[in-house]
Amino acid sequence: MDSPHGAAVKAEDFGLKGPRGWAFRGIGLDAAPGSLIAVEGPSGSGRTCLLLALTGRMKPTEGHAEIGRHRLPKKMAAVRRIAALGPVPGINDLDQSLTVAEQLREGALLQRHYGAPIRSLLRSRAERRATAAARIEAALDAAGLDLATLPKGERTTVRDLERLESVRLSVAIALLGSPQLLALDDLDIKLSDTERTEVWALLRSIAARGITILAVCSEAPADAVVLRTGPKEDGVGAGAGRDADAEAEPAAKAEAEPDVKKDSGAKRDAETGSATATATATATENDADDTGNDDNDDDTKGADDALAEAGCA
Repeated sequence: MDSPHGAAVKAEDFGLKGPRGWAFRGIGLDAAPGSLIAVEGPSGSGRTCLLLALTGRMKPTEGHAEIGRHRLPKKMAAVRRIAALGPVPGINDLDQSLTVAEQLREGALLQRHYGAPIRSLLRSRAERRATAAARIEAALDAAGLDLATLPKGERTTVRDLERLESVRLSVAIALLGSPQLLALDDLDIKLSDTERTEVWALLRSIAARGITILAVCSEAPADAVVLRTGPKEDGVGAGAGRDADAEAEPAAKAEAEPDVKKDSGAKRDAETGSATATATATATENDADDTGNDDNDDDTKGADDALAEAGCA
């Protein structure tokens, strides 16, 4: 696995609106490459929509963001090429029927087919297999997943993995493409306090390699750059980023007035998952048709349609 320079993440008045109101609005952020960025907020507050918008999977309604040298919303396809998704429920779930080895080989095959340079196709089959094996080994090492510790080694089925092992496997697959930005959703769901500590330690180690981390969680660690989503409190809107080192100063917060119905958290999550899954499927189709010219990168209507259909807010 290569160790690319991470992508800086900047946003100004970044917002996304659906038919039921604002999923998020007024987001401001300036994070350096290799930062650990946490999107913190209650379930249903637009966290997943923000994650997908910052990784080029959903088109924002207002404002702009820059991921590396690529400006959103114009360069969405370019951002997708440098931003990988770790575990995002409803978007890139692992196949429960596959073994760990099969899931890794599938990830390496997809990466070779869609992400590898054309000149790699000139290599012999044996050379391609050796390269894939080396990338898988490096990605597993970076994700902290030792196949020898699994019940049946690499032949362990995905359904038999513990939650923490499943997260590590998803991270390893995402790292096969040597991304500059790694995004993860619902990071702390179904994890004990000890396991959450382990996951954040893992993400810090990946950030130390130079890869920028963007993680959705219910409670951010003290050393993260924090983006908060949610309703206004005390007349101040949520949604601005802050650096953990600046605790002495009030957290900068931008105006945000999301129009979210008082449904249950589970229902809102289901709506978010439906919108984001359709948006990502559309983004994948657009990538397949991408000619490499970012100046013509207007392939984002599908994400808007998906948002309108599901009413993600």
